[in-house]
Amino acid sequence: MSLANKLAEERRGRLAAERMLELKQSELAAARRKLDRHAQTLSAEINETRAEVATVRDENLRVKSDLSVAHHKVEVAERRLWHSIETVTDGFAFFDDTNRMLAANRAYLVIFDGMEMVRPGVNYITILQILTDEGIVNTEGVPHDEWRIMMADRWLAPYPEPVTIRLWNDQYIKLIDRRGPGGDIVSLGLNITTTVVYEERLKEARAVAESASRAKSAFLANMSHEIRTPMNGVVGMADLLTDTGLNEEQRLYVDTIRNSGEALLTIINDVLDYSKIEAEKLALHPEPFDLERCIHEVIMLLQHAAREKDVKLLLDYDLFLPTRFVGDPGRIRQVLTNLIGNAVKFTAEGHVLVRVTGVPADQGRESQVNIAIEDTGIGIPADKIDHIFGEFNQVENDRNRQFDGTGLGLAISQRLVGLMKGKIWVTSEEGVGSCFGFSLHLETAEQEEPRHPAIPKGIGRVMVVDDVAADRLILERQMEMLGLSVISCPDGAAALQRLDDTVDLVLTDHNMRDMDGLELAQKIRGAGHQMPVILLSTNPGHADRDPDRKYLHALMQKPAPRRVLFSMLESLGPIARPPPDAVAVPDRPPQLRLMRVLAAEDNKTNQLVLRKMLAHLTIDLQFANNGEEAVALYQSFVPDLIFMDISMPKMDGKDATRAIRALEAGSGVAVPVVALTAHAMDDEEAAIMAAGLNHYLTKPLRKDALERQVIAACPPGAQPPLAVQEAALQASG
Repeated sequence: MSLANKLAEERRGRLAAERMLELKQSELAAARRKLDRHAQTLSAEINETRAEVATVRDENLRVKSDLSVAHHKVEVAERRLWHSIETVTDGFAFFDDTNRMLAANRAYLVIFDGMEMVRPGVNYITILQILTDEGIVNTEGVPHDEWRIMMADRWLAPYPEPVTIRLWNDQYIKLIDRRGPGGDIVSLGLNITTTVVYEERLKEARAVAESASRAKSAFLANMSHEIRTPMNGVVGMADLLTDTGLNEEQRLYVDTIRNSGEALLTIINDVLDYSKIEAEKLALHPEPFDLERCIHEVIMLLQHAAREKDVKLLLDYDLFLPTRFVGDPGRIRQVLTNLIGNAVKFTAEGHVLVRVTGVPADQGRESQVNIAIEDTGIGIPADKIDHIFGEFNQVENDRNRQFDGTGLGLAISQRLVGLMKGKIWVTSEEGVGSCFGFSLHLETAEQEEPRHPAIPKGIGRVMVVDDVAADRLILERQMEMLGLSVISCPDGAAALQRLDDTVDLVLTDHNMRDMDGLELAQKIRGAGHQMPVILLSTNPGHADRDPDRKYLHALMQKPAPRRVLFSMLESLGPIARPPPDAVAVPDRPPQLRLMRVLAAEDNKTNQLVLRKMLAHLTIDLQFANNGEEAVALYQSFVPDLIFMDISMPKMDGKDATRAIRALEAGSGVAVPVVALTAHAMDDEEAAIMAAGLNHYLTKPLRKDALERQVIAACPPGAQPPLAVQEAALQASG
């Protein structure tokens, strides 16, 4: 059993025991109140009966004829009263103002085991003597005479306090005595043995649980120390590296290592933090910090996990909201890491959007800041919404059993937001996505000088290219807030169709379907356009090493902080439009179309490799994810060349080629089909060729081999794939 499960089990046991104790105590209190009421009722009935007897006696003197009636009434009342007393399962006795017993039920007398002396008329002091002399009571080491004096003093007090005595057989009796107006006393003896034994067991269980909790805390503290020691080396050395000579890419790596290490240390402390929160020992440490930078650091930490799942991580920070506040940045980063990390974990496709809005305030005054994390993940059933904020809880169903986690993250986040006097909420629709949000009132710190960029002369119209609608909307709004006109395009093909000389700047995403941002930049230059192209990439180090990097004006980390985006816009400088006939790269002849190439490949990584190897060629490249898509695209795209992977789902490459050949039958057309396969056996090659393919390339692929296949298959009516490069070389020569 895991530590988390053990802790949960111990805690549930402790909570159950405490609830049982509370239940028993409430039952006991109810019983006491009931007996008190009963005693008061009986006392009142006794007084009433005495009054009736006195009245009867007085009337007896005057009217002897009514004597028999009065006697009958008294007998009935006494029988009823005594019957009530006998039905009480606990001890019940009456004493007069001289401390002599008037009556007692069987439950009261049974502890004296039939001793003749204990009967109506016996004095209470004598009862105390019998209890000690006969060993009926266990005085717990107190001398008998002292015990009797203590009990006698209590008895004679105007309002005797309840007391519990222990009998020789370990039975516990709680004595509750009430003195009447005339000095008489009603005495109750409640047997609370079961309750006392249960309380003792609860005390033992609580002691065991507290001991286990102390051991757990000691273990966790030791583990935290053991983990922090090597992490200190990682973060410390990263800090030292920042003081050495690093280029921009190396500094990005070092900053990521350092930020990731610091965030990891925060996550490691989750369990310790939860223990501190439970013990109300967790303290906040407010200080001035940059909220936008804090969010970017968390996004940088989680970017790799999102990129592996092809999930977009987006940030929409209100341009008019300050960035510097006073708060506990470590705890806010911890909440963000939990919520954004959960969104990435439970989102298989689509995006995770961090949206920051609020009501700005002057320095030194509180601003209301709202942070919402929206995702397109699996969602949460309505009946599980409240369940997810419990400790060690996760929404258990067939769709998310594949996800690991302790279930502490949301519970800690809720407690931390509560400690910061904020509110946390969630809305979700199963199968559509979720939105976790929290709001805080943060004091506004001294702001850096506002960076409203001076838009260079000549920039008025910006093209935004991104295949994620939410990301496009964010960039559109940011550009429009700066007074720029925006053209929005969902992909590279649409951008090329709408691009003209009125566009002064292109902002494009890196990873897009069909045509990525680098390919778009290459095609923009190939078409003779010279406006600056800025690429936004979640993996700028990888993009910077791409040969097509030369077509970019700048490369930026995505999402880009405002100050970085503003600095980049300012760096553009004045844009002078070239004369219509001045183009850096000769345009392709208008009468020639692009060569169409279809690549059937189910593996996304292999698609990326193939796209990069062919990026230097001026072709129209489209991908199919399986054989069925390849056959469908063959009919709509009409390719000049097909690269066909052999092993694909639904329909493999050989079957897809056979289907294409069947469609070509009788048309006189036979498009070249080149096999791409990881199998290099001779018999496999023979089987592939027998399916109707023309050529055979084994993986790993070689760039020059692919290039030769494309050039050889280029039809007369299409632009040669290397025409733009050759023209550029001639122009430079």
